[in-house]
Amino acid sequence: MPDLLEFFKLVSDETRLRMVVLLAQEDLYVCQISGILNLSQPKVSKHLSKLRNLGYVIDERREKYILYSLNLKDEVIEKVVQSLIENIEKYPVLSEDRERLTDKQIHLSRCVTRLPK
Repeated sequence: MPDLLEFFKLVSDETRLRMVVLLAQEDLYVCQISGILNLSQPKVSKHLSKLRNLGYVIDERREKYILYSLNLKDEVIEKVVQSLIENIEKYPVLSEDRERLTDKQIHLSRCVTRLPK
């Protein structure tokens, strides 16, 4: 139960909720998340740090960049996030984020150089 309460506290912040839903759909770099959410890279990094410190996000260095992916520690939390994704059209902000995720031009707009694969 503590993990569940911790998770809901964490995603009570709209930005972190949006990041969790994005990362549940695709692994992303900070510059990509920044472009999709239209937030500064330092702000995105700050929120990712909170998610990472509690173990909900893992990072993997790829050359000079860090790729972030979701690490859901609990089956119930996983089902909550999956339910959000399945019903994403009911949540306009999350739905818009998904549209921007599929538009490579938008989510690569803040990436200065070509990212590693």
